[in-house]
Amino acid sequence: MISVRDDLRALEGYHSPQVDVRVRLNTNESPFPPPQEWATEFAEAIAGIDWHRYPDRGATTLRAAIAALHGVNAANVFAANGSNEVLQTLLLAYGGPGRTVATFEPTYQLHAQIARISGATVVEGERNAEFRLDPAEIQRVLGTYAPEVTFLCSPNNPTGVVEPAAVVMELIESAPGLVIIDEAYAQFSDWSALELVREDRPMVVVRTFSKTWGMAAARLGYLVGPSWLVAELDKVVLPYHLDTAKQLAGTLALRYVVAMDDRVRFIVAERERLAAGLAAHPIDVIPSGANFILFRPRQMAGRALWEGLLAHSVLVRDCSGWPRLADCLRVTVGTEEENTAFLDALAAVVSAPSPVLSISES
Repeated sequence: MISVRDDLRALEGYHSPQVDVRVRLNTNESPFPPPQEWATEFAEAIAGIDWHRYPDRGATTLRAAIAALHGVNAANVFAANGSNEVLQTLLLAYGGPGRTVATFEPTYQLHAQIARISGATVVEGERNAEFRLDPAEIQRVLGTYAPEVTFLCSPNNPTGVVEPAAVVMELIESAPGLVIIDEAYAQFSDWSALELVREDRPMVVVRTFSKTWGMAAARLGYLVGPSWLVAELDKVVLPYHLDTAKQLAGTLALRYVVAMDDRVRFIVAERERLAAGLAAHPIDVIPSGANFILFRPRQMAGRALWEGLLAHSVLVRDCSGWPRLADCLRVTVGTEEENTAFLDALAAVVSAPSPVLSISES
Protein backbone atom coordinates (compact mmCIF):
# COMPACT_ATOMS: atom_id res chain seq x y z
CA MET A 1 0.00 0.00 0.00
CA ILE A 2 1.29 3.47 -0.89
CA SER A 3 1.61 5.90 2.02
CA VAL A 4 0.56 9.50 1.95
CA ARG A 5 3.33 12.12 2.02
CA ASP A 6 5.22 12.14 5.31
CA ASP A 7 4.32 15.77 6.02
CA LEU A 8 0.59 15.01 5.65
CA ARG A 9 0.33 12.03 8.00
CA ALA A 10 -0.51 14.11 11.07
CA LEU A 11 -3.11 16.24 9.30
CA GLU A 12 -6.86 15.72 9.35
CA GLY A 13 -9.43 16.93 6.86
CA TYR A 14 -11.58 19.98 7.56
CA HIS A 15 -14.99 18.97 8.89
CA SER A 16 -18.16 20.76 9.96
CA PRO A 17 -20.36 18.03 11.48
CA GLN A 18 -24.07 18.27 10.71
CA VAL A 19 -26.99 17.07 12.80
CA ASP A 20 -30.64 16.81 11.77
CA VAL A 21 -32.23 19.70 13.70
CA ARG A 22 -35.02 22.23 13.35
CA VAL A 23 -32.72 25.27 13.53
CA ARG A 24 -29.20 25.01 12.06
CA LEU A 25 -26.95 27.96 12.93
CA ASN A 26 -23.47 26.46 12.80
CA THR A 27 -21.95 27.10 9.37
CA ASN A 28 -22.09 30.89 8.83
CA GLU A 29 -24.27 30.56 5.75
CA SER A 30 -26.69 33.23 4.61
CA PRO A 31 -30.18 32.62 5.99
CA PHE A 32 -31.58 33.61 2.58
CA PRO A 33 -31.07 32.36 -0.98
CA PRO A 34 -30.41 34.81 -3.81
CA PRO A 35 -33.44 36.77 -5.07
CA GLN A 36 -36.00 34.85 -7.10
CA GLU A 37 -35.31 37.19 -10.03
CA TRP A 38 -31.71 35.98 -10.01
CA ALA A 39 -32.83 32.35 -9.99
CA THR A 40 -35.13 32.94 -12.96
CA GLU A 41 -32.48 34.81 -14.90
CA PHE A 42 -29.89 32.13 -14.13
CA ALA A 43 -32.19 29.30 -15.26
CA GLU A 44 -32.78 31.07 -18.57
CA ALA A 45 -29.06 31.69 -19.06
CA ILE A 46 -28.21 28.04 -18.35
CA ALA A 47 -30.36 27.01 -21.31
CA GLY A 48 -28.04 28.92 -23.63
CA ILE A 49 -24.77 27.28 -22.54
CA ASP A 50 -22.77 25.46 -25.21
CA TRP A 51 -22.08 22.44 -23.03
CA HIS A 52 -19.71 20.89 -25.57
CA ARG A 53 -17.34 23.87 -25.29
CA TYR A 54 -14.84 24.62 -22.56
CA PRO A 55 -15.59 27.62 -20.34
CA ASP A 56 -13.90 30.98 -20.73
CA ARG A 57 -10.54 30.17 -19.17
CA GLY A 58 -9.97 33.74 -18.05
CA ALA A 59 -13.51 34.21 -16.63
CA THR A 60 -13.42 37.52 -18.50
CA THR A 61 -17.02 38.65 -18.01
CA LEU A 62 -17.15 37.63 -14.35
CA ARG A 63 -13.86 39.32 -13.51
CA ALA A 64 -14.96 42.50 -15.27
CA ALA A 65 -18.19 42.53 -13.22
CA ILE A 66 -16.32 42.02 -9.95
CA ALA A 67 -13.82 44.71 -10.94
CA ALA A 68 -16.65 47.15 -11.63
CA LEU A 69 -18.15 46.42 -8.22
CA HIS A 70 -14.90 47.38 -6.48
CA GLY A 71 -13.69 50.12 -8.81
CA VAL A 72 -10.60 48.26 -10.05
CA ASN A 73 -9.47 46.71 -13.32
CA ALA A 74 -10.27 43.14 -14.35
CA ALA A 75 -6.51 42.48 -14.29
CA ASN A 76 -6.67 43.02 -10.51
CA VAL A 77 -9.21 40.22 -10.02
CA PHE A 78 -8.74 36.46 -9.79
CA ALA A 79 -11.76 34.17 -9.37
CA ALA A 80 -11.89 30.52 -8.32
CA ASN A 81 -14.01 27.75 -6.81
CA GLY A 82 -14.72 29.35 -3.46
CA SER A 83 -12.34 31.51 -1.46
CA ASN A 84 -10.58 28.33 -0.32
CA GLU A 85 -9.37 27.63 -3.87
CA VAL A 86 -8.24 31.25 -4.07
CA LEU A 87 -6.17 30.65 -0.92
CA GLN A 88 -4.83 27.37 -2.27
CA THR A 89 -3.77 29.01 -5.53
CA LEU A 90 -1.99 31.80 -3.67
CA LEU A 91 -0.13 29.30 -1.50
CA LEU A 92 0.86 27.16 -4.47
CA ALA A 93 2.38 30.26 -6.03
CA TYR A 94 3.88 31.97 -2.98
CA GLY A 95 4.07 29.27 -0.31
CA GLY A 96 5.37 25.73 -0.73
CA PRO A 97 8.43 23.79 0.51
CA GLY A 98 11.17 25.85 2.08
CA ARG A 99 8.84 28.81 2.71
CA THR A 100 7.15 30.05 5.88
CA VAL A 101 3.51 31.04 6.35
CA ALA A 102 2.40 33.02 9.43
CA THR A 103 -1.03 32.97 11.05
CA PHE A 104 -2.36 34.65 14.19
CA GLU A 105 -4.39 32.23 16.26
CA PRO A 106 -7.18 31.51 16.83
CA THR A 107 -8.25 32.05 13.25
CA TYR A 108 -9.69 30.26 10.23
CA GLN A 109 -8.31 26.72 10.38
CA LEU A 110 -7.87 26.30 6.64
CA HIS A 111 -5.20 29.01 6.43
CA ALA A 112 -2.72 26.76 8.20
CA GLN A 113 -4.22 23.58 6.73
CA ILE A 114 -3.81 24.64 3.11
CA ALA A 115 -0.37 26.10 3.82
CA ARG A 116 0.81 22.78 5.21
CA ILE A 117 -0.70 20.88 2.29
CA SER A 118 1.33 23.12 -0.03
CA GLY A 119 4.46 22.01 1.84
CA ALA A 120 5.10 25.29 3.66
CA THR A 121 6.15 25.63 7.30
CA VAL A 122 3.49 27.30 9.43
CA VAL A 123 4.36 29.58 12.37
CA GLU A 124 1.67 30.79 14.76
CA GLY A 125 1.38 34.16 16.42
CA GLU A 126 -1.00 34.68 19.32
CA ARG A 127 -3.95 37.04 19.62
CA ASN A 128 -4.49 38.71 22.98
CA ALA A 129 -7.17 37.91 25.56
CA GLU A 130 -9.73 39.93 23.56
CA PHE A 131 -8.76 37.96 20.43
CA ARG A 132 -7.18 41.07 18.87
CA LEU A 133 -3.81 41.48 17.18
CA ASP A 134 -1.16 43.02 19.37
CA PRO A 135 1.37 45.21 17.49
CA ALA A 136 4.23 43.80 19.58
CA GLU A 137 3.21 40.26 18.62
CA ILE A 138 3.04 41.26 14.96
CA GLN A 139 6.60 42.54 15.14
CA ARG A 140 7.79 39.46 17.03
CA VAL A 141 6.39 37.01 14.49
CA LEU A 142 7.46 38.95 11.41
CA GLY A 143 10.89 39.78 12.82
CA THR A 144 11.62 36.26 14.06
CA TYR A 145 10.38 34.23 11.09
CA ALA A 146 10.36 36.62 8.08
CA PRO A 147 7.41 34.73 6.54
CA GLU A 148 6.94 34.69 2.80
CA VAL A 149 3.16 34.75 3.39
CA THR A 150 1.24 36.28 6.30
CA PHE A 151 -2.48 35.68 6.86
CA LEU A 152 -4.93 38.04 8.47
CA CYS A 153 -8.62 37.23 8.75
CA SER A 154 -10.80 40.28 9.47
CA PRO A 155 -13.54 39.98 10.56
CA ASN A 156 -11.81 37.00 12.07
CA ASN A 157 -13.34 33.53 11.99
CA PRO A 158 -14.27 32.12 14.51
CA THR A 159 -14.09 35.18 16.78
CA GLY A 160 -15.80 37.83 14.62
CA VAL A 161 -13.28 40.49 15.67
CA VAL A 162 -12.56 43.29 13.18
CA GLU A 163 -9.00 44.62 13.26
CA PRO A 164 -8.55 48.43 13.20
CA ALA A 165 -7.24 49.89 9.97
CA ALA A 166 -4.10 51.16 11.71
CA VAL A 167 -3.18 47.67 12.93
CA VAL A 168 -3.78 46.16 9.50
CA MET A 169 -1.64 48.84 7.89
CA GLU A 170 1.18 48.19 10.36
CA LEU A 171 1.05 44.50 9.48
CA ILE A 172 1.18 45.24 5.75
CA GLU A 173 4.07 47.67 6.09
CA SER A 174 6.06 45.33 8.35
CA ALA A 175 5.54 42.05 6.49
CA PRO A 176 8.54 40.98 4.39
CA GLY A 177 6.37 39.00 1.94
CA LEU A 178 2.79 38.66 0.74
CA VAL A 179 -0.08 39.61 3.05
CA ILE A 180 -3.37 37.79 2.47
CA ILE A 181 -6.36 39.49 4.09
CA ASP A 182 -9.31 37.12 4.25
CA GLU A 183 -12.51 39.17 4.14
CA ALA A 184 -15.15 36.47 3.83
CA TYR A 185 -17.33 38.49 6.22
CA ALA A 186 -16.27 42.06 5.43
CA GLN A 187 -19.66 43.20 4.15
CA PHE A 188 -20.98 42.86 7.70
CA SER A 189 -18.27 45.08 9.20
CA ASP A 190 -17.68 48.82 9.17
CA TRP A 191 -14.55 48.92 7.01
CA SER A 192 -12.62 46.91 4.41
CA ALA A 193 -8.96 46.53 3.54
CA LEU A 194 -9.91 46.83 -0.14
CA GLU A 195 -9.07 50.51 0.22
CA LEU A 196 -5.46 49.52 0.96
CA VAL A 197 -4.88 47.50 -2.23
CA ARG A 198 -2.27 49.13 -4.49
CA GLU A 199 -0.31 48.04 -7.53
CA ASP A 200 3.01 48.41 -5.69
CA ARG A 201 1.87 46.69 -2.48
CA PRO A 202 2.23 42.89 -2.06
CA MET A 203 -1.17 42.30 -0.50
CA VAL A 204 -4.49 40.84 -1.60
CA VAL A 205 -8.02 40.87 -0.24
CA VAL A 206 -9.99 37.63 -0.58
CA ARG A 207 -13.80 37.60 -0.78
CA THR A 208 -16.54 35.01 -1.25
CA PHE A 209 -20.03 34.78 -2.74
CA SER A 210 -21.06 32.29 -0.04
CA LYS A 211 -22.11 34.70 2.71
CA THR A 212 -23.54 38.04 1.56
CA TRP A 213 -24.68 36.74 -1.82
CA GLY A 214 -26.31 33.60 -0.40
CA MET A 215 -24.48 31.39 -2.90
CA ALA A 216 -22.64 28.87 -0.73
CA ALA A 217 -23.81 26.08 -3.06
CA ALA A 218 -22.04 27.69 -6.01
CA ARG A 219 -18.55 27.68 -4.41
CA LEU A 220 -17.32 30.97 -5.87
CA GLY A 221 -14.67 33.29 -4.47
CA TYR A 222 -12.19 35.87 -5.68
CA LEU A 223 -9.34 38.15 -4.75
CA VAL A 224 -8.48 41.75 -5.51
CA GLY A 225 -4.78 42.54 -5.71
CA PRO A 226 -1.93 43.86 -7.86
CA SER A 227 -2.15 42.88 -11.53
CA TRP A 228 1.38 41.42 -11.52
CA LEU A 229 0.42 39.06 -8.70
CA VAL A 230 -2.82 37.98 -10.41
CA ALA A 231 -0.84 37.20 -13.58
CA GLU A 232 1.49 34.87 -11.67
CA LEU A 233 -1.43 32.74 -10.51
CA ASP A 234 -1.94 31.43 -14.04
CA LYS A 235 1.19 29.35 -13.52
CA VAL A 236 -0.42 27.15 -10.87
CA VAL A 237 -4.19 27.25 -11.41
CA LEU A 238 -5.67 24.35 -13.36
CA PRO A 239 -6.90 25.15 -16.88
CA TYR A 240 -10.62 25.84 -17.20
CA HIS A 241 -10.98 25.56 -13.42
CA LEU A 242 -14.06 27.80 -13.27
CA ASP A 243 -17.04 26.27 -15.08
CA THR A 244 -19.39 28.25 -17.31
CA ALA A 245 -22.45 27.88 -15.06
CA LYS A 246 -20.54 29.25 -12.08
CA GLN A 247 -19.26 32.20 -14.07
CA LEU A 248 -22.82 32.96 -15.14
CA ALA A 249 -24.15 32.66 -11.61
CA GLY A 250 -21.61 35.10 -10.23
CA THR A 251 -21.97 37.62 -13.03
CA LEU A 252 -25.76 37.68 -12.71
CA ALA A 253 -25.61 37.98 -8.92
CA LEU A 254 -23.72 41.25 -9.20
CA ARG A 255 -26.83 42.83 -10.74
CA TYR A 256 -28.54 42.56 -7.35
CA VAL A 257 -26.27 44.66 -5.16
CA VAL A 258 -29.17 46.63 -3.68
CA ALA A 259 -30.95 43.45 -2.58
CA MET A 260 -27.75 42.13 -1.05
CA ASP A 261 -27.16 45.39 0.82
CA ASP A 262 -30.66 45.15 2.28
CA ARG A 263 -29.90 41.65 3.53
CA VAL A 264 -26.65 42.78 5.08
CA ARG A 265 -28.49 45.48 7.03
CA PHE A 266 -31.01 42.92 8.25
CA ILE A 267 -28.30 40.48 9.35
CA VAL A 268 -26.35 43.20 11.17
CA ALA A 269 -29.51 44.27 13.01
CA GLU A 270 -30.29 40.67 13.96
CA ARG A 271 -26.67 40.16 15.03
CA GLU A 272 -27.06 43.00 17.50
CA ARG A 273 -30.33 41.50 18.76
CA LEU A 274 -28.59 38.17 19.32
CA ALA A 275 -25.68 39.88 21.08
CA ALA A 276 -28.05 41.68 23.44
CA GLY A 277 -29.96 38.46 24.11
CA LEU A 278 -26.75 36.58 24.89
CA ALA A 279 -25.48 39.36 27.15
CA ALA A 280 -28.67 39.15 29.22
CA HIS A 281 -27.33 35.86 30.61
CA PRO A 282 -24.06 35.02 32.42
CA ILE A 283 -22.30 34.76 29.07
CA ASP A 284 -19.25 36.54 27.68
CA VAL A 285 -20.01 37.85 24.18
CA ILE A 286 -17.16 38.64 21.79
CA PRO A 287 -17.91 41.80 19.74
CA SER A 288 -18.50 40.71 16.14
CA GLY A 289 -18.33 42.40 12.76
CA ALA A 290 -19.40 39.23 10.93
CA ASN A 291 -22.62 37.26 10.45
CA PHE A 292 -21.95 35.18 13.58
CA ILE A 293 -21.12 35.64 17.25
CA LEU A 294 -18.62 33.81 19.43
CA PHE A 295 -19.67 33.47 23.06
CA ARG A 296 -18.60 31.71 26.27
CA PRO A 297 -20.90 30.79 29.19
CA ARG A 298 -19.53 31.69 32.61
CA GLN A 299 -21.49 29.28 34.80
CA MET A 300 -21.54 26.08 32.76
CA ALA A 301 -19.30 24.23 30.36
CA GLY A 302 -19.55 25.20 26.72
CA ARG A 303 -20.15 21.60 25.70
CA ALA A 304 -23.00 21.32 28.18
CA LEU A 305 -24.65 24.43 26.72
CA TRP A 306 -24.17 23.08 23.19
CA GLU A 307 -25.84 19.81 24.18
CA GLY A 308 -28.67 21.70 25.87
CA LEU A 309 -29.33 23.74 22.76
CA LEU A 310 -29.21 20.57 20.67
CA ALA A 311 -31.86 19.04 22.92
CA HIS A 312 -34.06 21.97 21.83
CA SER A 313 -33.25 21.15 18.18
CA VAL A 314 -30.95 24.16 17.79
CA LEU A 315 -27.47 23.52 16.39
CA VAL A 316 -24.59 25.98 16.86
CA ARG A 317 -20.86 25.43 16.33
CA ASP A 318 -19.05 23.84 19.25
CA CYS A 319 -15.63 25.48 19.41
CA SER A 320 -15.01 24.46 23.03
CA GLY A 321 -12.43 21.82 22.15
CA TRP A 322 -10.40 24.05 19.83
CA PRO A 323 -7.06 25.45 21.01
CA ARG A 324 -7.44 28.82 22.80
CA LEU A 325 -11.26 28.61 22.69
CA ALA A 326 -12.16 26.65 25.81
CA ASP A 327 -15.94 26.64 26.44
CA CYS A 328 -16.62 28.82 23.38
CA LEU A 329 -19.57 28.37 21.05
CA ARG A 330 -20.39 30.20 17.80
CA VAL A 331 -23.86 31.02 16.52
CA THR A 332 -24.64 32.10 12.96
CA VAL A 333 -27.18 34.87 12.43
CA GLY A 334 -30.25 33.25 10.87
CA THR A 335 -33.74 34.37 10.02
CA GLU A 336 -35.74 36.31 12.59
CA GLU A 337 -37.63 33.14 13.51
CA GLU A 338 -34.43 31.07 13.80
CA ASN A 339 -32.74 33.69 15.96
CA THR A 340 -35.77 33.87 18.26
CA ALA A 341 -35.77 30.06 18.55
CA PHE A 342 -32.08 30.17 19.50
CA LEU A 343 -32.64 32.85 22.16
CA ASP A 344 -35.63 30.95 23.59
CA ALA A 345 -33.63 27.72 23.74
CA LEU A 346 -30.68 29.54 25.28
CA ALA A 347 -32.85 31.02 28.03
CA ALA A 348 -34.35 27.61 28.77
CA VAL A 349 -30.96 25.92 29.02
CA VAL A 350 -29.13 28.50 31.13
CA SER A 351 -32.07 28.89 33.53
CA ALA A 352 -32.60 25.15 34.02
CA PRO A 353 -31.57 23.92 37.47
CA SER A 354 -28.46 21.78 37.59
CA PRO A 355 -29.19 18.09 38.17
CA VAL A 356 -28.85 17.02 41.79
CA LEU A 357 -26.87 13.84 42.35
CA SER A 358 -28.40 11.19 44.55
CA ILE A 359 -26.34 9.55 47.28
CA SER A 360 -25.83 6.48 45.11
CA GLU A 361 -24.56 8.67 42.25
CA SER A 362 -22.19 10.76 44.34
